[in-house]
Amino acid sequence: MLLQLTVIKVMITRILSVETDFRAKEKYRDIIKILLKSSDIDSKLTCMFQNSDKLLSHMAAKCLALLLYFQLREKITFSNSWIAFCQKNLSEYPENEKAVYCLWTLTVIIKEIFKDTCSQKTEILKQFLTPFDTIFEVFYSSLFSQHFESCQDTSKIINSLICSLELLELLIASRIHLKLHFTCQRILFLKPSCVLDIITWPVQAFVKRKFIIFIKKCLLWKVGEDLFRGSSPVVMPPDQHLDVDILALADAVLRAVDLGLLRTLSVHGKPPCFGGDEIQPTCEHVPGPDHVILRAASLLIIKSVEIKFQSCASAHEMKVDLQSFMCELLTFLKPHLQPSLQSHNPCEWISKVFIEQDDDMLEAAKASLGIYLKLTRQRKATESSTQEKEMWNHHTHEYGYNPHCIFLFLLKNIGFDSSVLLDFLISSETCFLEYFVRYLKLLQKDWTHFFTICKYFDVTESKDSINISGCGSSLVQDGSRNQTELSPSAAPGIPRSAHASISWASNVSSGSLSHLVISKETHATLQADSLPPLRASQNLVNYDSSDDSEAEDTDQHSANSKQTSLHQEAMKKSQDPVGTSMDKKQLRLEPQSRPLVPKQSNNPFSVDCDRVPDNFSEVGISYTTLKCFEELQGAIYRLQKKNLFPYNATALLKLLKHIEAIYNESMNTL
Repeated sequence: MLLQLTVIKVMITRILSVETDFRAKEKYRDIIKILLKSSDIDSKLTCMFQNSDKLLSHMAAKCLALLLYFQLREKITFSNSWIAFCQKNLSEYPENEKAVYCLWTLTVIIKEIFKDTCSQKTEILKQFLTPFDTIFEVFYSSLFSQHFESCQDTSKIINSLICSLELLELLIASRIHLKLHFTCQRILFLKPSCVLDIITWPVQAFVKRKFIIFIKKCLLWKVGEDLFRGSSPVVMPPDQHLDVDILALADAVLRAVDLGLLRTLSVHGKPPCFGGDEIQPTCEHVPGPDHVILRAASLLIIKSVEIKFQSCASAHEMKVDLQSFMCELLTFLKPHLQPSLQSHNPCEWISKVFIEQDDDMLEAAKASLGIYLKLTRQRKATESSTQEKEMWNHHTHEYGYNPHCIFLFLLKNIGFDSSVLLDFLISSETCFLEYFVRYLKLLQKDWTHFFTICKYFDVTESKDSINISGCGSSLVQDGSRNQTELSPSAAPGIPRSAHASISWASNVSSGSLSHLVISKETHATLQADSLPPLRASQNLVNYDSSDDSEAEDTDQHSANSKQTSLHQEAMKKSQDPVGTSMDKKQLRLEPQSRPLVPKQSNNPFSVDCDRVPDNFSEVGISYTTLKCFEELQGAIYRLQKKNLFPYNATALLKLLKHIEAIYNESMNTL
């Protein structure tokens, strides 16, 4: 019997393959049609579903799925016995255990439809789903209404959950990508609380992961993206009903957070590993949270907030909601992040949580930026005083959604490496292009705020550097005893000490920052730490031809050494990053005409509690950021000139050029 099933499977597979010779394909097609007419093969295969031989049972389900798909392709009407079998077993769940086999068979059929290269996918899937639309709704209602704790055999429920989740994902994917409208495709959106409740069930961690990731993919419109062969699927224009459903799902997520979802969500247990989660006796088990759940839950909340705010018109309501949900999220994350957010800028949470997942990190950053822009538009319409603006700036830092801090932490994570940004821009696997363009547009209008934040980054890093090197043991001791708490009364982002403190909240928008006393030795150390080292990766696209790569300097040690003098920095800036064919002045930062070392260089280091020097950032993170932009601009220009860039980047180059001009202008006015 197993051999017969294998032959049937091979013949149908070759019929569906584009590589099979046409005459051979016609022979196979005739044989399968004769098989379908001569015997009630559907009933025979369904009888094998519960066979004790698991291999035979699996092969029977696989063959039945392929035969049904063949009938769809050939426009052959389904047998009534198969439709009745599915309707009976799905409606009798959980008493009937055969429902799982129906789910698995239906899932395989829909996957085959998605993989098909024909242009009639929508019509084929519509024909297939029509008999099962109502029964799917009945089945999912029964499935989600179960009480996991009262079940004796939990393995059967888990098996049903996994199979039903896979089918549910395919149904939603067909709605997004194939523009179909069935009731069964809206099950998640009609009863989102039922699906969210499963996350709190005492089930294995992998089940929670699957459900959280599934909901996250729904909110990101990424459901079914891995089902299409070749290029990425084309997402159909969203319809009004789908927008309403996505909003309902986001609201359900936020209601669950209000009711304590994060407080009941367990992230402890065996971490997911390649090849399973079992730790070998010879390997050391490192305790820690499940970072997959941490990332998915974090992105789930920030994306839900963004979606909800898109249809909200009240600035006060949005501010209150954001404060509530971000407090919940930061409180949830704080015990699991090392070092804790308690002693760092709360805006660093995105970089810490998503450090191992670039695509999710950029989605979270984009959602956070969308929230900030929405609130900014509402705030400008009602803001009436400088005090309100300062309170607004305090709010963005305290609750971890300041776009400038988030972007700077992202750059710090990649070491201000322009080649990494270039990879992000070229890759279609992340949303970096959309995020980067939106952020650059914001940066053009909000340069003063960005520049002020850079100053605080510089002072914070300089103080940390001095603490680490032992220049002031009492400062270290005081800083370790007095750490900033995540509360409205505390200044987020900077550790307190008896000798120095910097307030993100009260002075982040201040323009009169003018006092810092720093020694020559300290300044040299800061400059060396703040400037990016020359990296071999910077030469990735610097060659005019492949032969030029042989001329690269082989002394990697000197290429990677830190530049600690103004002369070395001037030598770096004198190198043409874009080739001789382009005006050098267009893609290079203007040379600094002011001295970079303050006049009071002989005095010991001290920081005024409320002031930061205007000239401090010239050798700090703002300069490093613009240097990274300059290298990126040059790399994009070279690739586009040789028709190697995957899309027209003219608009992006204009944005980068404008940011460079703003920076140079701000330096000249200091």
